[in-house]
Amino acid sequence: MRTLIFIGLYIFSLLGWSQNNSQLFDEANALYNDGKYAEAIDKYESILGTDVHSAELYFNLANANYKLNNVAPSIYYYEKALLLKPNDKDIQNNLAYAQNMTIDAIDKVPEVGFARITKNIVNTFSADTWAIIAVVGVILFVLIFLTYHFSYRTTKKRIAFVSSVVILFIALFSVAMAFQKSALEKKDNPAIIYVQESRVKTDPNQTSEEVFRLHEGTKVKVLETYEDWKKIQLADNSTGWVPSKDLRLIKDF
Repeated sequence: MRTLIFIGLYIFSLLGWSQNNSQLFDEANALYNDGKYAEAIDKYESILGTDVHSAELYFNLANANYKLNNVAPSIYYYEKALLLKPNDKDIQNNLAYAQNMTIDAIDKVPEVGFARITKNIVNTFSADTWAIIAVVGVILFVLIFLTYHFSYRTTKKRIAFVSSVVILFIALFSVAMAFQKSALEKKDNPAIIYVQESRVKTDPNQTSEEVFRLHEGTKVKVLETYEDWKKIQLADNSTGWVPSKDLRLIKDF
């Protein structure tokens, strides 16, 4: 496992951190390097208390928790770091190491057929990128259509017409993908089981039947909320209800 920590004043200037937070970050890193992981965690968390969020901060906080074998916090903070930097290899690798500490072995149900193809296409870009492609497509369509309208040569008009139709299709397709991606992101509400053991129930009350148990660090998807309960879904599509206090939402900042 790579346990490097992010350091450097240049990072602070990019993130817009206050001087006090920069000092706290340096102190936390020094404690981490001295093997004082619990004290480093306190320092990192004090920065979070000032409503500062960055992949670097969450990554270092996760590393410190990993050193103390804090399963749920390490996975939780790696996941938050990955949410902010989804392509970072160091975060991905360290998260994989942390996930090896979990107890629950859950087989993921693979997506097949048309649903898989559609999801792969939708996930090619973010919702914002799809929207930008759509806007650029509309602008190009207008320009090429004007070329078609004011052109007198048959060949040029034919090329402009075909091009404008193709670009309009791409623009409309991108709009549809943007809405679909946005809908997927809203439905995707991941969380980490944060207690040592959580009893999953058939209904949102303590007297209902227990269907299975989950342990700290397991990643779930939250489907809905009812009072102090969350309905969750696992990678194998199993569902049930757990108390809200038993988990932490990754997208909560």
